[in-house]
Amino acid sequence: MLAVILLAAYLLGSIPFGLIVGHIWARIDIRRHGSGNIGMTNVMRTVGYVPGVLTLILDAGKGALAVFLARAVSDDPMVWLACGACAIAGHNWSIFLRFQGGKGVATTAGVFLGVAPYIALALFCVFLAVVVTTRYVSLGSIIAAATLPIWLMLFKFPWQALALGTLISVVTVVRHRSNIGRLLTGTEHRFGQKSR
Repeated sequence: MLAVILLAAYLLGSIPFGLIVGHIWARIDIRRHGSGNIGMTNVMRTVGYVPGVLTLILDAGKGALAVFLARAVSDDPMVWLACGACAIAGHNWSIFLRFQGGKGVATTAGVFLGVAPYIALALFCVFLAVVVTTRYVSLGSIIAAATLPIWLMLFKFPWQALALGTLISVVTVVRHRSNIGRLLTGTEHRFGQKSR
């Protein structure tokens, strides 16, 4: 049963909502525009705020739904977090996109909304503070992801959760390596700046 739930979580996470929204909203392949990413930020810059927010909700929703599915069959928070990690992996390496995908930020937020909403709130506060200060969404995502293991330690999660959370954190930061390069060279887009 656990293997089935983990597979279901991966497949759920693999649904490329940004690609779907971009196609329905503007009849485009979002991967061929802007940064080429299928996440909220590129959809928002390329297609508009409403489809961008819709992508955010759907990507976060699939992470939360994966956790709720796990909670329906298990009382073990580690099972919930494992299913959430599978959903994040699905988003990052979607079977529907030949194992390409996004960066997993919104899906991770949805996962922790389902596992531990107070950690999701803490991550959001870090993200928001960085974005308001710098107007770099990518920097907010990177710093928020980097703090995930800290929040897990502060809220006294077991070492297994800390290990999995650290893996999620590292993967998220690594997935932003192109953004890190642009941040270092001063060519990263700021929030509200349209893609060309």
